[in-house]
Amino acid sequence: MKNVLVVASALLLAAATSANAGDLKSGLQVGEFPGAFNVLDCTGPAKGKSLCYRCRYGGKPVVTIFTRSIDENVTKLVKEVDSTVGANQEKDLKAFVVLLTDDPDAAEPQLKKLAKDAGISENVPLTVFDGEAGPPEYKISKDAGVTVMLWVKSDVKANYAFENGKLDAAGVKTIIGDTSKILE
Repeated sequence: MKNVLVVASALLLAAATSANAGDLKSGLQVGEFPGAFNVLDCTGPAKGKSLCYRCRYGGKPVVTIFTRSIDENVTKLVKEVDSTVGANQEKDLKAFVVLLTDDPDAAEPQLKKLAKDAGISENVPLTVFDGEAGPPEYKISKDAGVTVMLWVKSDVKANYAFENGKLDAAGVKTIIGDTSKILE
């Protein structure tokens, strides 16, 4: 009986794994190179300026969050990333959030309010990219509400994509736990 349960468990795990194989893909995948792109910094150390945070951070470990909207779970993720960056300053962990929008003028005050209300420090600059599709070379899926990439030394080590409204507490926990993949 024990062997039957072990085999049944293995089959269920295999089925779940292959069901996840068709999950939403968005953004650069593991092993790909993150290229340069400009954003408008709304809350970070370069607030009010257009710059490339990918370039500014170079080979440092980076958490990048691309989102098309700000909801409770995105706010939770940003706060957790902010805390994680603060706790890993000796490892030079960096992060930034990119709000993808066709109306950057309306987005800037929204991001400033988010930073103030949620207590997000300059550890995680909140930025705007002009265009809901995002930087073309980053291959952000039109079906993704949130795409998160972790990279170090210009090499993507982890990628997460969530349909609109599908980021949840478990997703946030996984992303934060996986920052260890980019910390040396």
